[in-house]
Amino acid sequence: MSATETRDDIDDSSAPLIEHLAELRTRLIRAALAFSLGMVLCFTVWNPIFDFLTRPLCSAMADRGMENCGLILIKLQEGFFVAVSISLLGGLVLGFPIISYQLWRFVAPGLYRSEKNAFLPFLVASPAMFFLGAAFAYYVVTPLAFDFFLGFQQPGSVLDEGAVENATAGIAFQGSAGEYLSLTIKFIVAFGLCFQLPVLLTLMGKAGLVGAEGLRNVRKYAVVGILVLAALVTPPDVITQVILFVVVYGLYEISIFLVGRVERRREAQLKKDGLWFEDEDDQGDATDEDKA
Repeated sequence: MSATETRDDIDDSSAPLIEHLAELRTRLIRAALAFSLGMVLCFTVWNPIFDFLTRPLCSAMADRGMENCGLILIKLQEGFFVAVSISLLGGLVLGFPIISYQLWRFVAPGLYRSEKNAFLPFLVASPAMFFLGAAFAYYVVTPLAFDFFLGFQQPGSVLDEGAVENATAGIAFQGSAGEYLSLTIKFIVAFGLCFQLPVLLTLMGKAGLVGAEGLRNVRKYAVVGILVLAALVTPPDVITQVILFVVVYGLYEISIFLVGRVERRREAQLKKDGLWFEDEDDQGDATDEDKA
């Protein structure tokens, strides 16, 4: 083999890699443009978005008879970073459909038709479950959590010259805008990610990485893991932790049901195609029953 032929073989073998890299670059640029456009759009309307995110707090404060629903800026630049944080979150939300579509367009050519049909429902279910978890956090969890936190306030006594010894210091809420936004986003993202559990486990069951029986066997370890997760991703209040534990454990049980359903469908299809073979232990048990 000549050096020219070897060089041609090398060039031919490297061409697909270069094409894949060029395709990846194009998809990343389009995803980045979608994110940047969504970020700029949300930056222009960050005030209404911030007002929307503060509604659970204002509702909890109104229920406690507090007249003023306001947050303060502890640092001079804090207001700007609040706007940037909102625009980053909004850009990710608005750009997610295009980002996921670009990801799908990059991965899809390397998949068989059956793999595309199996993977596409999970690509649709993932953002739907995330938004469901985010909505649950916003409409259910945050009002309860904020009401719990506001319960630690106490009125202070009026200082008189003869009653200084019996005076009590008041505890009033003067929240930081940045801290409140960080806490709210943490709630929303944490519950949104936790709601991905059925999608993740069902996809793993579809790929044969996990089974319904295996998930049942590790249920007690899952309970401990969910408790640890609830303690890490939520503030240190019992109400929020209990809610997160109940929700995530319920999703775990739903995942077991969905994985079992996937296994039954796979077994039925294999039996239909004549490719299903019983385990040797099952065959041995059946033979012993026949002899009896």
